[in-house]
Amino acid sequence: MCRGGLVIALLLALSGSRMACAIDATSIADPALEARYLELTHELRCMQCQNESIADSPVGLASDLRREVRDMLLAGKSDDDVRNYMVARYGEFILFRPRFSARNAWLWLAPPLFLLIGLGVAVRVVRQRGALALTDPDVPDDDGRS
Repeated sequence: MCRGGLVIALLLALSGSRMACAIDATSIADPALEARYLELTHELRCMQCQNESIADSPVGLASDLRREVRDMLLAGKSDDDVRNYMVARYGEFILFRPRFSARNAWLWLAPPLFLLIGLGVAVRVVRQRGALALTDPDVPDDDGRS
């Protein structure tokens, strides 16, 4: 490999290691409070990125939300207080795990309902095919003769 290629490979390797750094470098002196902070920032959705938590998002809004969570925890607020504040400000969408309510009950009830419907359909199809196989004249007998 030529010297230029080696330099480019080295620069690419170094730039890749920079991207592996954590987005959120916030540390809190109290380990229990820091654990709560990390849990909360992973539960809250970035409103700009929408498929990332505020802990993983590099955008400014996520940084502001992380700072807000840290300040609320340092002020003595509970986890539910922080969640309620964020929901009041940004709506239920900010939570990766939405709360069960009459408004979103279908989110929680639809998957098991569809699973039961699918199982019922599968059982019915298997039974009907079994009955068809017994009445089909083209199916050979089990005694080995065709």
